[in-house]
Amino acid sequence: MPKKQKFPYLIGSKWTAKQKTWGWRHFQVANRKNQGKWVFAEMVASCDPNVRFWLNAQQLKDYSLWQAGWKSLAEMQDPGHSF
Repeated sequence: MPKKQKFPYLIGSKWTAKQKTWGWRHFQVANRKNQGKWVFAEMVASCDPNVRFWLNAQQLKDYSLWQAGWKSLAEMQDPGHSF
C-alpha cells in the first residue's frame, strides 16, 4: 500500500493570515516541497504575485496564525457567525 501523502490538496489552496504578513493577509499556495519528514508550502500574496515566501505547511494547521480560505476581517473577528 502506498504511503499516504501529507497535505494532498496543498497546491492551489487559499489561506488568510491572522496578522498581516509581508503587508498582506490573503495567500495562495503556489508550490510545495518535501524535505525529509517536513512539507513546505510556497505562499504567494493574492494581490501581489511578487510577494512569495516558504513556510512549514504544519503552520497552516495553527488556527491562531492561519485560516483556510480567504476571509474578511469581520469573518475572522466573529468566527461563530456564518456569512
